[in-house]
Amino acid sequence: MIMELYQAYIQTPLGITAIKGNEHGLTSVSVGDDKNLVPTEVFPDSLATAAIQLQEYFAGKRTTFELQLNIRGTDFQKSVWQELLHIPYGKTISYLELARRLGDVKSIRAAAAANGQNPFWIVVPCHRVIGSDGSLTGYAGGLWRKKWLLEHESPYKQQALFA
Repeated sequence: MIMELYQAYIQTPLGITAIKGNEHGLTSVSVGDDKNLVPTEVFPDSLATAAIQLQEYFAGKRTTFELQLNIRGTDFQKSVWQELLHIPYGKTISYLELARRLGDVKSIRAAAAANGQNPFWIVVPCHRVIGSDGSLTGYAGGLWRKKWLLEHESPYKQQALFA
């Protein structure tokens, strides 16, 4: 039985976000720079909750997501993505720490590669993984988006220096 795949688009501060899924849950959430995409006006029922929760996240009203995910990937990828869900809002870990949490520090490259293959932008917070030296390394959506997301989630908001 083939399930119909739905998709919708929302405008975010970081570009148009594509939400895809079916009755079994979301299959992907991604952001891009395609200027030809326009936000969806009427959302399929299976995607409406995701659109609302993403908008709440960007408005600063949501720190966790409560969405059904239809995750497809290798067992290792799934274990990495599951571990990412344990990184609290406003916190970061290193790729080395991610590998440690997976039980094998030697898996750091594989963990980083799986992190980069995460199909659920923001919902599975791959942006919260940084270099051991605190650097913003590797991000499929562009480092400027990773920086924006980490600043958005930071408990220490920059105050204006000049009025």
